[in-house]
Amino acid sequence: MNKLLLHPAAKPVVFLLCLLPFAWLAYGAFADTLGANPAEALIRATGDWTLRFICIVLAVTPLRVISKWNGLARYRRMLGLFAYFYVVVHLLCYSWFDMGFDVPEIAKDIAKRPFILVGFAAFLLLTPLAATSFNRAIKALGSKRWQALHKLIYLIAGLGLLHFFWMRAGKNNFNEVFVYAAIIAVLLGFRVVQALRKRAARQSVATPAPAAAIRKR
Repeated sequence: MNKLLLHPAAKPVVFLLCLLPFAWLAYGAFADTLGANPAEALIRATGDWTLRFICIVLAVTPLRVISKWNGLARYRRMLGLFAYFYVVVHLLCYSWFDMGFDVPEIAKDIAKRPFILVGFAAFLLLTPLAATSFNRAIKALGSKRWQALHKLIYLIAGLGLLHFFWMRAGKNNFNEVFVYAAIIAVLLGFRVVQALRKRAARQSVATPAPAAAIRKR
């Protein structure tokens, strides 16, 4: 599998696969196949795909560790940028179809409705991650600061889930919310377990052997 993941043609194929949802939605908009309310369909679908890509990004490391498919790491940056792409399209759809690009009204709506405020906060936090996903940014920030910044993805995932929860609360439909919550909980739980194991391993290496054990040697 690693050979397949490292093949030169693999990245373009993954790129096209990531674009498929957008292409399908664009086709649906032009062909008028998105239902009775195409504007709402576009807003909700692009939001759904944003959350899905965030889950996919979070899944890269656990899959790589469990499967030993180290080639997955080369796709994490692209997948993260697609998460940002879909959140930008989501925000544009909302700004255009719901608010007519009326900036003062958009600002009032964000301040007035908590679920939109939370979603907008997630977008703002995701922006520096997208802006620093390139090699020059990594060199400029330094590895430690870059890694610390990109840990914001955990907070972003939580905000995205809360935005989705509040949006679905209006219709009392939480089935998909529970699915996403379970996925994100498992993925973040894996990272917590890995971090605890690494800390325990470092402590065991740093802890000196008891004096009695040293004398026996």
